[in-house]
Formats: sequence, C-alpha cells, structure tokens
Amino acid sequence: MAQTKKKRQRKKRGTQAGSLEAKRRSRPRNRAEARNQARSGGGGRTISKGDNPPTWRGALLRGAIASAVFALLLILIFGRPLGGAVLIALVMLVFYIPAGYYMDLFLWRRRERQRIRAKNQG
Repeated sequence: MAQTKKKRQRKKRGTQAGSLEAKRRSRPRNRAEARNQARSGGGGRTISKGDNPPTWRGALLRGAIASAVFALLLILIFGRPLGGAVLIALVMLVFYIPAGYYMDLFLWRRRERQRIRAKNQG
C-alpha cells in the first residue's frame, strides 16, 4: 500500500558554494540533549572546583567525614570500645578541620599564582 501522507521535509540551509551551515539550537531536540545541556550548566561558565577559594564549611565537612571513617576503622578493625573511638575521632576532627583548610588555602594560592603567571606570559 502506498504511503498516504508525505513526510515533512526540513529546510536545507546551504550556501551558494554548497556547504551546509550548522544550525545552532538553544532548545534541545530530545530528552537526552536536554539532560546533557542541564548537566553542562547551559551557559558558557567554565569554573572548575580549583577556581574557588577554600571555605571553612568545606573543611568542616571533609574533616567530619574523615573523622567518621577514622572512628569506624578504630571500632571495626582495631576493636576499640565505642566511647574511646568517638573521643579519639573528636580529637582528630579538631585537628582535621584547620589542617584541611590551610592545606586547601596553600594549594589554591599556588594555583592562583600559576594562573596569573600564565596569563601574564601568554
């Protein structure tokens, strides 16, 4: 049986030389493109994690996770009692927070100096 409806054709945007121009779409064609566009952040922002200066909140979160892992290791592997492991984990937390912040600050400043040097040279 013959096809009754003719398939709709899209406009071909060719130049006189015959090359086709890539049409820029702001609206995604399908769900997968929409997901990819949302994940990439949409706009032209290219800020990586290293571009942001360190925060005490980030250091606190990282220190809390590290001390919790440390407490679990003390309890499960070394067989320490719960109270002793928690006490040692709290002491480690007090150490981890400033150590993590100042380590991040040192690395961030070094990356900033390298970025400024690269910008001035090139």
